[in-house]
Amino acid sequence: MAELKLRNVEKTYGGNVNVLNNINLDIEPGELIVFVGPSGCGKSTLLRMIAGLEKITGGELTIDGQYMNDMPPAQRGIAMVFQSYALYPHMTVRENMSFALKIAKKSQAEIDKAVADVAKVLQLDEYLDRLPKALSGGQRQRVAIGRSIVRDPQVYLFDEPLSNLDAALRVATRIEIARLKEAMPDRTMIYVTHDQVEAMTLATRIVVLANKGIAQVGTPLELYETPENEFVAQFIGSPSMNLLSGKITGTGAQTTVSLDGGGSAVSSVPTNDADMGKAVNIGVRPEDMTETTDSFMFEAKVDITEALGEVTLLYFEAEDGQDPLIAKLPGIHKDLRGQNVRMTAVPEKVHLFHQGQSMRT
Repeated sequence: MAELKLRNVEKTYGGNVNVLNNINLDIEPGELIVFVGPSGCGKSTLLRMIAGLEKITGGELTIDGQYMNDMPPAQRGIAMVFQSYALYPHMTVRENMSFALKIAKKSQAEIDKAVADVAKVLQLDEYLDRLPKALSGGQRQRVAIGRSIVRDPQVYLFDEPLSNLDAALRVATRIEIARLKEAMPDRTMIYVTHDQVEAMTLATRIVVLANKGIAQVGTPLELYETPENEFVAQFIGSPSMNLLSGKITGTGAQTTVSLDGGGSAVSSVPTNDADMGKAVNIGVRPEDMTETTDSFMFEAKVDITEALGEVTLLYFEAEDGQDPLIAKLPGIHKDLRGQNVRMTAVPEKVHLFHQGQSMRT
């Protein structure tokens, strides 16, 4: 089991191009931490800095209390699974998985046992004598994962390992990784992805990166239910959270907001007299919106409907330059296209943001 600590970690290129700044993070032994964020936010760069493939230009990285900034990658006790499989095409699955152990001059008995044990966990037993070209994409990625596992490292790093797979294989391999973590509960893993489903289903905790730093760290449900800022609120969840602007017109255990579009909302987020009149945004997830014929948050014409079977997505006409509001209703509602619909949400599902930050206490 390994504990990682990052203290004020920075990454700068060329002396003046700063891409990561003030990264502070404690990763506990046995956690599966997932890095997510928009393209270019530094997810893979941070992972490569932990691996030793990118130089840390500021701050400190420790693994189990040992300073790692200048430690060569091979001596960090880390194994990395890349986006591309990077298998040796002329070697069998068995040879690919055992190669690092042979380089480390392990005995043949040790190598055979390690490969057999890992192949069983990853369901690769019957493929050990095949070449990579005879495997599916998902099987090749499992071989790449197995090659890392047999080394028995302190920390496993995964850099978007499923992004080259088709949809069905992504699901199957994601399940395999979840099973792998259950079979290795004491191993520390760090996983980079742009796929929210992977993040929400695999992570012990998620680290959301944005604007050269960390926007929020928390369990998947913490980020979904109690985002600390508008960025996280809209980044986590698909479709993203709706934001509507307005002013606070009632305070107390519940807060009333008069919205700019003419509607109103009640939030269970408490406020006090000092908050009266503040300009705020309310946030409501599409799946928390319901139709109403009574008081409403907004009333708008349905522009597009997407019937997905179990749910229907309603896209409402938006003003120029604004993102469309979206509602996710259970069942099929294609008949609502072109109609004016009123939408609302219960107070417990209405988030409050002031100057981009959550007002939840």
